[in-house]
Amino acid sequence: MSTIQFQDFLGDRLVLLAGPCVIESEEHVHKMGNAIAAVAAAEGFQYVFKASFDKANRTSVENFRGPGLPEGLRILAGMKSAGFSVVTDIHEPAQAAPVAEVVDILQIPAFLCRQTDLLVEAGRTGKIINVKKGQFVAPHDIHHAAEKVASTGNRQVVLTERGSTFGYNNLVVDMRGLGIMADSGYPIVFDATHSVQIPSGAGGLSGGQPRFIEPLASAAVAVGVHGIFVEVHDDPPHALSDGANALHLDLLPRFLRKLRLLHEARRAADSA
Repeated sequence: MSTIQFQDFLGDRLVLLAGPCVIESEEHVHKMGNAIAAVAAAEGFQYVFKASFDKANRTSVENFRGPGLPEGLRILAGMKSAGFSVVTDIHEPAQAAPVAEVVDILQIPAFLCRQTDLLVEAGRTGKIINVKKGQFVAPHDIHHAAEKVASTGNRQVVLTERGSTFGYNNLVVDMRGLGIMADSGYPIVFDATHSVQIPSGAGGLSGGQPRFIEPLASAAVAVGVHGIFVEVHDDPPHALSDGANALHLDLLPRFLRKLRLLHEARRAADSA
């Protein structure tokens, strides 16, 4: 597996950022990474393993957050040693430098996409920065977050759509927004699983509508995104975070095959 580079987001292949929502165990992340990588390679995707060492924005204080920074970075370093490119979230400016020593892409959570100090410290690492567009941010405004990162001289910024707040406990994806975000000049990724989330819609947990993962991702690829973000789990009902909106591992081969075919058809049509 080749290490992800920023230019890969502008290449012929779709980039796939995928894995479990949170690090559940060292064994589990390796199991998931190997399984997803095999499918991604078969379908021609550039693959980046995704998992969080800390889910700092869980609905309830009682919800599982992850192993924390020291243990999480140890586990993610093991994924790097196994040959994976890795993306993970940071939540505080002080986390940027130590996390950048381990992973390839720093991810800014949607709820934190306007935090200037966090964006600037992330940019200073020189790593690729994936900024999740907040549910409360209009598509034409997210470029301001990218420019905060770019103010450090680091223009390796990717913008990810993950749905917009639409009333209580619901999100909607406006496909026009993907084109508007692309006007910023930065590569665009579509988060297919958080976009079908029902935030805090299951009491102290978030619900989800996973049957809409494939149609929304298909539409996003048809629009012309540069990558797909999807949380994948081998047992979603028992996932420790966001299982309600995760894609079951068994569905991944068909899912990626369809996206690859759509991507190839769109590129052929654009060049005709």
